[in-house]
Amino acid sequence: MAESVHTARWVSQIADQGWDIHLFPSVNCGIVHPGLRNITVHNMFRGRQTIDPSIRHKGIPVFNDDVALAGGIALERFFPQLKVRKLRRLVHRIQPDIIHSMEIQHAGYLTLEAMKGIKGRIPTWIVTSWGSDISLFGRLEAHKERLREVLSSCDYLCCDCRRDISPAVSLGFKGVVLPVMPGGGGLDMEMCARSRQPGRVSERRIIMLKGYQGWSGRALVGLRALERCADVLKGFEVFLYSASPEVLIAAELFSESTGVPVTIVPPLTSHSEMLVYYGKARISIGVSVSDGATNSLLESMAMGSFPIQSWTACADEWIEDGKTGLLVPPDDPDVVEKAIRRALTDDELVNVAAESNYRMAQERLDQSLLKPKAVNIYRYVAEHYASR
Repeated sequence: MAESVHTARWVSQIADQGWDIHLFPSVNCGIVHPGLRNITVHNMFRGRQTIDPSIRHKGIPVFNDDVALAGGIALERFFPQLKVRKLRRLVHRIQPDIIHSMEIQHAGYLTLEAMKGIKGRIPTWIVTSWGSDISLFGRLEAHKERLREVLSSCDYLCCDCRRDISPAVSLGFKGVVLPVMPGGGGLDMEMCARSRQPGRVSERRIIMLKGYQGWSGRALVGLRALERCADVLKGFEVFLYSASPEVLIAAELFSESTGVPVTIVPPLTSHSEMLVYYGKARISIGVSVSDGATNSLLESMAMGSFPIQSWTACADEWIEDGKTGLLVPPDDPDVVEKAIRRALTDDELVNVAAESNYRMAQERLDQSLLKPKAVNIYRYVAEHYASR
């Protein structure tokens, strides 16, 4: 997904290696994330977006970004096989050593169909599982068969959670499991340290709430739980980000009924700005029926914000429930309320957790450690490709 911050952060780990990197968008929105560098992007249409000069942006030029988005959507709707054929032609033309599908339900399925028609030597195929790709979709009948095809056809699997490895094997994966690491790469821990509000976390008066609501997100449960905590929210402010339209309405009503101010974080807020918000927050709430090692969880840990996360993500691979965070069910506002109350009233809990979580981030999230790990993944795969 060329517009995704996760894609941009992953690619940034390998963009300075002098490799010829091509990005084929699995979703045709015509947009390139501003964090991408040293890469060729193959969009169907490209608008007037200002991008880094190191990017070679391919595609039919149109007069603005909205037209690029609409054109891509229209082509996918009326000519669903066009993207498959375009990717297949690109693979024939550039003859890549490695194909890496970042995410499965769009990129993985697309690559699977394109690979079926490739003649000659088939490139080595890495699949990265994002979030719910295996843990949720692997249990749905509409996806099981295609997931089996992807996982039984690819050569390497990279997951952001150890949780996903066993289900992937059950679904037919027989290749090599690569090191588990965050799908968005690591964090600049020096920048994180600079962006943290000085003083104890217990003195902070901001609450971060992830605003996704839909097939997975349950932001409305988080808002309902916060509403029940109105008696202990005096002096606090809720920062709502990535909010769905219905959540924006509910947030306005929440603020009106409780008197607690809500700040809506703009959709295109930069990664560095988000770190500053986390660095001012006492707690961070993320509620969903399924997810992986979410950026919001990892960034809150690095910035000292106490995480309250649904147990349907793999947060238990990062935090200890009751000590360095609180794990909650995604659809029970009663339990979420109790967790929020505890995090708002137990100063020692959030202060001690902040220190432990920061050490964990230094050990497992520092980009200076994860970048060489990502580079070595491609080197390892390329060496084995050359020896086939």
